[in-house]
Amino acid sequence: MNLYLRYFNDECVVTSIEDALAFISRIEGFAMTPDFEADFRQYVESSQPYPKRYKVRSRVYFIVIKTLATTLEEFKANGKNPEGVGLVPKTRQSIKEQIVQRLNDELPGWYEGTVNFKRVVYIPETGKFDYCDTSFTALLKAHSGQDCYNRIVDHLRSRPDVDPRSQFPSVKGRNFQYTYLGFKPLSELNV
Repeated sequence: MNLYLRYFNDECVVTSIEDALAFISRIEGFAMTPDFEADFRQYVESSQPYPKRYKVRSRVYFIVIKTLATTLEEFKANGKNPEGVGLVPKTRQSIKEQIVQRLNDELPGWYEGTVNFKRVVYIPETGKFDYCDTSFTALLKAHSGQDCYNRIVDHLRSRPDVDPRSQFPSVKGRNFQYTYLGFKPLSELNV
């Protein structure tokens, strides 16, 4: 993995963390601290595909982009083709496909699912209704992550204390998490 670094008109493509740190150390007014170096190394070694910017001073930043390009010319030549610049489009698509694939994988057993939804609640002081962030966690038997989500949402919609105007999140979003606990008897699960 190579890195594209840019600070105003000064830019380069480097192949190692040490070369990147050398470039960053030349930025006037930027204090290279051990915390920054640890954060920078963690970003480079992580699977996070998104560009990252670091603050030099008020409203002045330098940017780091992970790329497959080996030279600055190659990076600029592929600038109009996002797949050539970095890993964002391919990785973002593959992450979405992985989430959908995992949700639909048939794996019968116990699941612990949590849904964070917008619940409509009556406010007696004002006499009006308001949306309130509500978290609901359930331990249930299901056949897949999708089935776990469907059963939780169906249960919440059937409850008399949950207003039908409440809004439920997408199964693919951050507001639904689930954990497969296995296919053991409930008494043997560590929950």
